[in-house]
Amino acid sequence: MALVRTGIMLAVLMAIFVAVGGIIGGQTGMIVAFVAALAMNLFALWNSDKMVLRMHNAVEVDEHGAPELYDIVRQLTANAELPMPKVFVIKTQQPNAFATGRNPSNAAVAVSTGLLSILSKEEVAGVMAHELAHIRNRDTLTMTVTATIAGAISMLANYGMMFGGARDQNGNRSGWLTVMLVAIAAPFAAMLVQMAVSRTREYEADRLGAWICQRPMWLASALDKIASTKGRHRNATAEAYPATAHLFIINPLNGERMDSLFSTHPDVGNRIRALEELNREWESTGVIEPPRSRYATTGRGGSRTGSVPDAGARRGPWS
Repeated sequence: MALVRTGIMLAVLMAIFVAVGGIIGGQTGMIVAFVAALAMNLFALWNSDKMVLRMHNAVEVDEHGAPELYDIVRQLTANAELPMPKVFVIKTQQPNAFATGRNPSNAAVAVSTGLLSILSKEEVAGVMAHELAHIRNRDTLTMTVTATIAGAISMLANYGMMFGGARDQNGNRSGWLTVMLVAIAAPFAAMLVQMAVSRTREYEADRLGAWICQRPMWLASALDKIASTKGRHRNATAEAYPATAHLFIINPLNGERMDSLFSTHPDVGNRIRALEELNREWESTGVIEPPRSRYATTGRGGSRTGSVPDAGARRGPWS
């Protein structure tokens, strides 16, 4: 269903694009704007991982530089049946994480030092499983395509404001009021659809991430800690590059106080409740994958499924 919803939203974006092209830029303006936007975003598609990581001053680590983090990612990657992504650490006290890359073979995961300092190993595993779910679902590619269309719409709107819109069959230009309204409304509509795509993919990544680590409550506990701590620390690079906000597991922009309609992420409380419901479902039915690593255990022979061992008593091993 998530894939169907995403497809519908992308189709809506394309419909907006075509409509705006006809109203504002005409056929010529539509073609020029589309080609320019496509060229820019094709470049971003092939270099998005490097661009985003560079923006956030991410430092690559390996099994020697961050052995426990690297081990968690390696084992969860095996659970998810994915190629091993590159692992990066971002030096910021705001707890957060994101995944990037155009496909699973060219992917990277990044976590902040703040996240590693406040979460237990199990909670870090929950977060990393969520990010690997984005990679497996190719969400970074989906969001890049969405940004491509949304960018083309914005370019068409700018074209209309500069040149006054297309001419009709009698040679008359579109009215300036119409041009202005479309120029304002079209990018706004595209932004709403883009945000809706992001929110849809977050719920799916939560569910798949829970399957990858076999513990819905590891991620639920991590989300609760991240959300309650995030506002205490400003992520300067995220504030400088707000277009990357949708990549993070939780919105990194502290300035956002708008209604959920305008958020790039679903409400954290709703995400936690969905994970709690999934945990109850798994506990009642026993439908849980067999363990494949120490970060994916059924818990039937020991601790209760969904528990977070020592999550409240032990700080992260990287603090």
